Amino acid sequence: MTASSSASILVVDDEPDLRTLYELTLLREGHAVTTAGNLSEAREHLRLQRFDVLISDMRLPDGLGLQLLREVGEAQRTEKAIVITAYGSAENAVEALKAGAFDYLTKPVDLKQLRGAVSAALQSQRAPLASAAGGAALRSAPPPPAGVASLARIVGNSPSVVQIKARIEKVATSMAPVLILGESGTGKELVARAVHECSHRASGPFIAVNCGAIPENLIEAEFFGARKGAYTGATADREGYFQAAHGGTLFLDEIGDLPLAMQAKLLRVIQERRVRALGGVQEEAVDVRLISATHRDLPTQVQAGLFRQDLFYRLNVIGLRTPPLRERREDLPLLVDALLARLCAESGQALPSVSADAMAWLRQRELPGNVRELENLLQRALALSSGDSLQPEDFGEVEHTDFMPTQPAQQHEAESDAVASAPVGQATADADDLPTDLQRYLDEQERQVLLKALRETDFNRTAAAARLGLNLRQMRYRIQRLGIAMPGQESDDDTN
Repeated sequence: MTASSSASILVVDDEPDLRTLYELTLLREGHAVTTAGNLSEAREHLRLQRFDVLISDMRLPDGLGLQLLREVGEAQRTEKAIVITAYGSAENAVEALKAGAFDYLTKPVDLKQLRGAVSAALQSQRAPLASAAGGAALRSAPPPPAGVASLARIVGNSPSVVQIKARIEKVATSMAPVLILGESGTGKELVARAVHECSHRASGPFIAVNCGAIPENLIEAEFFGARKGAYTGATADREGYFQAAHGGTLFLDEIGDLPLAMQAKLLRVIQERRVRALGGVQEEAVDVRLISATHRDLPTQVQAGLFRQDLFYRLNVIGLRTPPLRERREDLPLLVDALLARLCAESGQALPSVSADAMAWLRQRELPGNVRELENLLQRALALSSGDSLQPEDFGEVEHTDFMPTQPAQQHEAESDAVASAPVGQATADADDLPTDLQRYLDEQERQVLLKALRETDFNRTAAAARLGLNLRQMRYRIQRLGIAMPGQESDDDTN
């Protein structure tokens, strides 16, 4: 079924004027519309007929529209549900999406948004009719070709990977916001792109934004656009990320790095689905599926007052977690093969084999940087290798003598226990020594790197940040977190 074809729609609202308004709007689109004033009437219509779309007000005289949603879901019916909530009722909207609603609208309902929501709901029903006799739409269908390809890029057969692929296909058919949590290097953007390409929005744009990489003074203009003259250097109108993603998906990576002021503005856009460009007068509607991701512990940030609780609640309607590599070690050979094939295709290099010793060496690595670290190791090995088979020494991080595949496990454990007793940060002859307090050790390493960059730039934070590939906000955060004393702290270098 396409958005342009006639559909059967059930509208449930206790206000006759609004019911008539919705009915006339949808009739003009060529749809067949049935109306009900309460839950009882709606249940009777659902008992007698199947619909393509169900539109229900949240509050009805004899109960909540959520009850209707849950009953439709429990009966495994195929209606796509759109819920109408009161203005500013964030909790109801989130509850509706979690209960299985395809989308929600807030009162007063914008009729253009109503038509768009119905159109999107119809597009999401990708399955054809099973037969003229049965007349029931298939409950599930394979993802479109783009979705199949994007799922294939998530390499692995471990239970955690199989589970997240199945979850991606399931959540792709909704408009509900998705929050992807996972460590750095676990493929959060791959998952976000798969959600987009498995959805009815696959033909629309996919706009990926790294929230931590945008200068704080430009964030609003980057997100919402700017009118000519809105700020120094704005010589022409420009669209923001929301406008660029209209009709598609906006992926906000590292959402935990957004400043609090911007978090409040983002929340308002999510609720109202309208944006006002910087320096603009009028708001414009945007039709965007929002996916966000972070490696941070957002609940902890909420408790610390660094992230808005109401925004977290709105973003975390559907949660996905990308597993770290240590939880799916059985996928390592498949990942190595896939990464090598891609790296060699990009460089035009002949595809080498991976020796058993090299694979064993990789299996012994902790790989805290996950798939990204594995990719970097393989890229280095390809550059250093002189044969047609990768060996442990090709990875360049340790000498070949460090690799001892025949070492008994007991001996290895004993050596690990011995080096664990060394003071944090103490250098030893063995490259595999482990600190007793990893976080303190890493903080101290980061502190020394920051101090070195600051000293080399006469403690100019902007220049030091640029040397380290950071922005000023990220530099400030690290200086504060690590307690680095700055000479002449009041004479700021922000304007440099």
